[in-house]
Amino acid sequence: MDRRYDRKINRIRRGDYEVGDFIIADAKDADLSGGVVVTGPTRDALGARTGWRSRPQFLQAIERIVADDVIDIMLLSTSNLQQLDRSGAFDGSDVQPAYRANDPSDVWGGIRGATYCASASSPYQSADLSLTDSLKTLALFSITFNNSLHDDLRSLEAFAAFRSGARASGQRYFLEVFNPNIECGIAPNDISAYVNDCILRTLAGLRSEERPEFLKIVFNGARALDELVHHDPSLIVGILGGGAGTSRDAFELVAQGERYGARVALFGRKINFAEDEVLFIGFLRKVADRVMTPVDAVKGYHDALRHCGRQADRSLDDDLVLSSGPLRQAANQ
Repeated sequence: MDRRYDRKINRIRRGDYEVGDFIIADAKDADLSGGVVVTGPTRDALGARTGWRSRPQFLQAIERIVADDVIDIMLLSTSNLQQLDRSGAFDGSDVQPAYRANDPSDVWGGIRGATYCASASSPYQSADLSLTDSLKTLALFSITFNNSLHDDLRSLEAFAAFRSGARASGQRYFLEVFNPNIECGIAPNDISAYVNDCILRTLAGLRSEERPEFLKIVFNGARALDELVHHDPSLIVGILGGGAGTSRDAFELVAQGERYGARVALFGRKINFAEDEVLFIGFLRKVADRVMTPVDAVKGYHDALRHCGRQADRSLDDDLVLSSGPLRQAANQ
């Protein structure tokens, strides 16, 4: 099925990117990082948090976002993708379904009381690619480099095995590359260069039919993003949303990412913990399409919440703060 994602990614590949083609993904694969609390909060009629969403409530929220038809990709766990596929949530939809194909140990941060993320990323893949080929969707593979020959080699071997399985089942994929998840002997100012070089070295050994549709990486600042985009224009680079942060963080991430060459943004907690997910995504779209500045989007989002009779988690002044150092630096350039 030709979906909006396909039309956009094909224009980007041809070098015909224009305003409106920026791809936004909702990363609703949080259940692979933990359990009860990762699906986001429940809220009362005024918007105050009252607890945590159950799986049925989480699925209902996803269906609402898909039906709203603003995002381009909906990223899920395989179990939730199967449930929504059976319910017909994507039937006739222009939203591209996707699933997290591997869940290495450094994404298990939502498990209460666990300390897995204090150790170097260890590869693991719960999804069976031979059982997901019928969904004809996008797969996500995640890898983390930690400047450790032993750990990084195991991760690269897992990536090679995944590519083989993806080719056998005819599945497209995109590649997520995290910053090191432990202290790895590299100075903080050199992390972005290290990650960029690891990405390019990894992809250098792949034929065109093995390469990912696009990358999903941390926004390590304007210079690092521009360096990667400039070095290989054939790479389509996407940025990940990171922690919950402020609304300004999310809107600024889209604006600065698009400005410096990213063509995709994927948000997890920033959407999941928003006071109103559908409203929030709508303002992300306005920023991506250059209809609004990040500051105006924060103000517009708060106005929209008030119009709906709902309270914001933060005051407007607090929500206008940029809490991310790389975003503050990019915003001032």
